[in-house]
Amino acid sequence: MIAYKGFETGLVCRGYQFQMGLNVTEKANCRANGFHCAEDPLDCLTYYGNIRNSEYYIVDAGGDIDEDGLDTKISCTELTVIKRLSVMELFMHALAFMVDHPKREWSSHVVKDKANAHWGYAVVRGRDPVASGNLGDHLAFVKEDAKGHIIQVALTTVDGDKIKPDTWYGIELTEREVTLR
Repeated sequence: MIAYKGFETGLVCRGYQFQMGLNVTEKANCRANGFHCAEDPLDCLTYYGNIRNSEYYIVDAGGDIDEDGLDTKISCTELTVIKRLSVMELFMHALAFMVDHPKREWSSHVVKDKANAHWGYAVVRGRDPVASGNLGDHLAFVKEDAKGHIIQVALTTVDGDKIKPDTWYGIELTEREVTLR
């Protein structure tokens, strides 16, 4: 099963040193042990939310698999570390996950309609999503129609040139006037 995993720098998770390729452990209990990963890339941010000091990978979860139902996190006895993702790639995979699973419960990292980046990113979803951030922040947009179907996605980084800090943008990546409440 293809999934996603966050690590501390150097493929370390909770003091365990992983390696590229196959890693094996004896037990998989999502609340207690095993190798943890998530089906939704955004769920990695719950455990490794500092995107500037974390690493994210595509993994293949195998062997015994257990879930706890809190989010898409799973535990497994065999975890094959496949490829490191840049932060932009992580968010691209997250947008693709939302498109592939539009009716699933939203990750806690997705904000409805309007978001100001926090911890280096904002993921906003709605009929007319808008977001703002600081220099270096990543902004991900998911536009829905009146029935909640995803009709467009966009991803950008606040670069100070095309996308300016502390400025609101819509999914077309054009500046927007936003009334703050």
